[in-house]
Amino acid sequence: MEKLWGGRFCEETDTLVYNFNASITFDSRFYEQDIRGSIAHVTMLAKQGILTDEEKEQIVKGLEGILSDINEGKLEIDTTAEDIHSFIEGTLTERIGSVGKKLHTGRSRNDQVALDMKLYTRDEIVATKNLVRDLLNTIHGLMKEHVETYMPGFTHLQKAQPLTLAHHLGAYMEMFKRDYDRLSDIYKRMNVCPLGSGALAGTTYPLDRDYTASLLGFDGPTLNSMDGVSDRDYLIEYLDAMAIIMMHLSRFCEEIIIWNTNEYKFVEISDTYSTGSSIMPQKKNPDIAELIRGKVGRVYGALNSMLVTMKGIPLAYNKDMQEDKELTFDAIDTTKGCIKLFDGMLKSITFNKERMYNSATGGYTNATDAADYLVNKGMPFRDAHRVIGEITVYCINKNCAIDDMSIDEFKKFSELFDEDIYEAISLDTCVRKRLTIGAPGPDAMKKVIDINEKILGELK
Repeated sequence: MEKLWGGRFCEETDTLVYNFNASITFDSRFYEQDIRGSIAHVTMLAKQGILTDEEKEQIVKGLEGILSDINEGKLEIDTTAEDIHSFIEGTLTERIGSVGKKLHTGRSRNDQVALDMKLYTRDEIVATKNLVRDLLNTIHGLMKEHVETYMPGFTHLQKAQPLTLAHHLGAYMEMFKRDYDRLSDIYKRMNVCPLGSGALAGTTYPLDRDYTASLLGFDGPTLNSMDGVSDRDYLIEYLDAMAIIMMHLSRFCEEIIIWNTNEYKFVEISDTYSTGSSIMPQKKNPDIAELIRGKVGRVYGALNSMLVTMKGIPLAYNKDMQEDKELTFDAIDTTKGCIKLFDGMLKSITFNKERMYNSATGGYTNATDAADYLVNKGMPFRDAHRVIGEITVYCINKNCAIDDMSIDEFKKFSELFDEDIYEAISLDTCVRKRLTIGAPGPDAMKKVIDINEKILGELK
């Protein structure tokens, strides 16, 4: 297949050099974007009188035939071609003759590569958003189901205060809502068309770049041709967004792994998302959660690699930028796969409400509420904090809960205690009286759920 750049060279490229330079093994995945961009380009060329309508029709028909044949398995992408652009243009010329060689008029491979990568990334951002939206809907459904499922809240992995499973899940709801918004922001910022930038300095052909941009669904053309071919900020932003998504998934997985242990038994993961041990027949391992947690490093690595690749590149295009693809593709595949798997695993989980409730009643999670009780009786908070600290030590030594103390025992620490202390520090009261927006009280949670319901209904 004829090279796109062979005329300047008198000697054949060394095979090792050719293979090292080639990108067909990985950029073949955006054959559809390449054809879509080429069809828009020749449509604009015909509109401007640079190609005839007949030439445009021949080229468009040829490109559509190539796309159809690849999709139907009738045409196999030739991995000996240098890149997907060479393969498609070469195949087109073989099919329709010399008019196929006019496809590249007014276009450089630099702006063609920039366009293909943008189109591909834009499509993948939409696909990632859809997966995050699905996960948000799953979490939202669980929140509605568990508004009154009590559990302990933790700081430093120590029991801190009681809350509900809906409230705990709601924290991840907020994280993934931010992830969705972040992806939307990237899409909006990147949605300008580099085609027409040429190699770096535009072209003398009278291109209508606004028209090309509109044909491809962009908001407009890039305003600097050098930046148009060398901008990879949108990839770095997308990689960063995926890294944050993976971090959120990993945190959630870590909690599920902990909750799945024999010591906690808060959750039961379905057999379809678990594996066993080759030697210990009793084992049921949360391998999917562990694998998702482990794959975060791949996405972090892709982000760091892209930042390092771009940090020393002078304007405009340099071949280093071919390194924008392989690790990015892997990060996209990894992130999308992990979101989908996590969503399925989360749907499969059974929550042990009784175990979570019992855990919330231990560990002195109502100590803060006992201090607030004294404050409401007129004691300064610092004094109340000290009194309840002393009571906690007393209960630890007696191996009992604060609720188990008699009223006489309470009065040894303060005469402000009365029979209403038991109601004040009951688990139900501790959760229900937290009514400020963002708190775990059922009334407050229902308001948040209503807000989320509206937000999810508007996601697109």
